[in-house]
Amino acid sequence: MAQRDIVVVYDISDPDRLRKVYKIMLGAGQHVQKSVFRCALSARSRQELIMALEGVIDTRDDQVLFVDLGPLDTQAARVEHLGRPYQAEERKARIL
Repeated sequence: MAQRDIVVVYDISDPDRLRKVYKIMLGAGQHVQKSVFRCALSARSRQELIMALEGVIDTRDDQVLFVDLGPLDTQAARVEHLGRPYQAEERKARIL
């Protein structure tokens, strides 16, 4: 399955749920800023991430956004920055 470059941004209103979401996201991608992760996800891993997050968040109060930047092989040209330069994490295999 082809992986997509996905930015996941979240706003969680409860500190306990926020910690749980953060821990889930640490296993899913690169921590870019406070509540922002950049992930390389296949359709299956995206669905697994969604299911894990749905088990933690309160859908009435919390919000998680998935921004699909497209196929991974074209990712380099898509990130612009102001201020401190963006440092992309080296893509490598992960054993879970």
